[in-house]
Amino acid sequence: MFLGFTHLTNPEEVDWIKRQLEVERHAFVDENRKKWILQRLAAPSTLESFLEKKYSSEKRFGLEGCEALIPCLDVIVERCSQSGVQTLVMGMPHRGRLNVLANTLEMPLKELLALFDAKLKIPEQLSGDVKYHLGFTNSKLVANTGKKIELVMLPNPSHLETVNSVVLGRTCAEQFHLGDTRGDKVASILIHGDAAFAGQGVVSETLQLSGVSGYSVGGTIHVVVNNQVGFTTNPDTYRSSAYCTDVARTINAPVFHVNADDAEAVTFVSSLAAEWRAKFRKDVVIDLVCYRRRGHNEVDEPSFTQPAMYKLVSKHPRVFKQYADKLIKEKVVDHNWIAETQKSYQNSCEKAFADSEKITVLPPSLWENSSATSESDRSVAATGVDEATLMQIGQALSVPPDGMALHRNLKRILTQRKDMLSKRMADWALGEAFAFGSLLKEGVSVRLSGQDVERGTFSHRHHILHDQEVKGKRMSVLNRVFENQAEYTVHNSILSEYGVLGFELGYSLRRPRRSLVCWEAQFGDFVNTAQCIVDQYLSSGEKKWGLQTGLVLLLPHGYEGEGPEHSSARLERFLQSCDDDEDVCPSAEELANPHFAQNQLRQCNWQVLNPTTPANNFHALRRQLALPTPKPLIMMAPKSLLRNANARSSIDEMLPGKEFQCVITDSSVQNPASVKKLLLCSGKVYYDLVKRRQEDGLQQQVREPGVTALPTWSSRYCRSPSFASNSWRHSRMIAFGRNEKSSETQQ
Repeated sequence: MFLGFTHLTNPEEVDWIKRQLEVERHAFVDENRKKWILQRLAAPSTLESFLEKKYSSEKRFGLEGCEALIPCLDVIVERCSQSGVQTLVMGMPHRGRLNVLANTLEMPLKELLALFDAKLKIPEQLSGDVKYHLGFTNSKLVANTGKKIELVMLPNPSHLETVNSVVLGRTCAEQFHLGDTRGDKVASILIHGDAAFAGQGVVSETLQLSGVSGYSVGGTIHVVVNNQVGFTTNPDTYRSSAYCTDVARTINAPVFHVNADDAEAVTFVSSLAAEWRAKFRKDVVIDLVCYRRRGHNEVDEPSFTQPAMYKLVSKHPRVFKQYADKLIKEKVVDHNWIAETQKSYQNSCEKAFADSEKITVLPPSLWENSSATSESDRSVAATGVDEATLMQIGQALSVPPDGMALHRNLKRILTQRKDMLSKRMADWALGEAFAFGSLLKEGVSVRLSGQDVERGTFSHRHHILHDQEVKGKRMSVLNRVFENQAEYTVHNSILSEYGVLGFELGYSLRRPRRSLVCWEAQFGDFVNTAQCIVDQYLSSGEKKWGLQTGLVLLLPHGYEGEGPEHSSARLERFLQSCDDDEDVCPSAEELANPHFAQNQLRQCNWQVLNPTTPANNFHALRRQLALPTPKPLIMMAPKSLLRNANARSSIDEMLPGKEFQCVITDSSVQNPASVKKLLLCSGKVYYDLVKRRQEDGLQQQVREPGVTALPTWSSRYCRSPSFASNSWRHSRMIAFGRNEKSSETQQ
């Protein structure tokens, strides 16, 4: 055992660890505790042997070589329960996941074994996933405390560390909704691999969130399963640092290195880590130095690349045998006790195996939160808001607050807002604030996160006001609008996309019907570096794992002379990931169904919008809480439209009775029968095309052939035969107006 803590800069923390070593180390393990440790080593060891016997050719990414992870986690759970923690949110890669699900989260063993059955049916609403990616939630009784604790294991794709910040976001949301400001009731555990902890950038991004206001969860306990090899790559090749855990030193986290074959030392440092977190509310790392008994998976041959290591591994006794022999020598147990312990768990495995053959459908516990269980006839709630509420929100955002010395340019912005309100108009920033503020009044919490979101990248939002004379004095305007309103949290994030988007995704998984969670990219193309979260969780998480999220991505988009990298949010990528069939048009009968809209929204994997007006943006944001099933919203947010005098909406368009419009017709066309060419467009390009139409003199020839009509559109509706056959049935050409450098339109 080697404890790395002398790099800590706080003397109190250093002295505390020293005292724990001097006082607690030798008083920790009595005979009963030793028997318990041996039992907790028998469970993972017996399970791995059973799985090898029953499913020898199946990939399962076993825990063999690091069975001590199970007593390690057990001690952490126990100590957290003693300190008052009621929920532990966990994340881990695939290695050892099945063993942790069975022995730590106590997933019914018959359900776990049923996952090995190739004939197991998956509900038609799901695609399913490999068993070692799945999540699980269970409330278990902690024997030593007599308390129940909820253990939440989030699903994780093959991208090893992707789940890290997702876990922190989910933990933060649990704490927020419980009013747990210190992390007393909800905590997080992250399990890592050694090569991934050293090499994956999202690890560093997640660590940097640990002490940042709005993202800190009061400390995370990290456990690194250090099997000293990354697939086929040796440590001297997969890292430059002395230890795989050295990245944790950047946040002054102590690192407890321990030999995973020394079971008592493992339980000691596990207790120490949990107590550290409870006392200091900071991250801590346990480095379980172990080995991998087999290859990367059970059908892989590790001796191809590590021949010397695996000659040693083949002769190395398992930790259960080592510790059993030790306790026999100490006369704590005898051979009969050990045999009975192993037999008891073996019998449990055999019974579970027999019971698993009766399970024919994926257990509901693995998918019960998906839209498969949502009400199919639940209507989309109204999104219009009464004028008095909107005006009260607008007043709060347009009048300088008392006692704040504001920047003179900000005063000018507030004056402009007040002028708009007097004309009953709203620009983009005000329409967004109307959506947020009205939801807050209804008891829905709103969270906005991302780089520079408090002010807004384009200096349009100003939801946090800063006093120009008193350092550090600031005000959150939207938290002062209504009595007994919900809380609005807006946070400038660290300079990260992957980690922060994962965090907001995790946050949005908790109570998606009572909170609106938005992540805004500084520019839309920045989402590129968070593509893994987009692909693995947002677009497919519900289909694979039953995850429900209403997360909103605000991606500034549009060609406005800022170069190729700050122009496009890659709208086409999101459209390509939509799971609807582009060749199937809804029939007239389907469109006539009063539940058409909610059924369409319920069946999609996400919504991709490029709104054209502040009012439609307002309704789209409010609709997130009105959907029959929570769905991600990918929003192509504007840039130049934030200050475009034509991009305004009347208050009338946001009142009760109004709703999100899938198709906005061109109100300037008095006689649709005269239209010969129809341009379909959305977003900024609408205003560009209107300007071009005016420049070409077509605006004055509304009734003449060749006049161009410009409705903004939703592809699903515009593909329907009823759309073209009604208002614009005389059009000889239908074309798409695209926001690209080339001003061409494609037929």
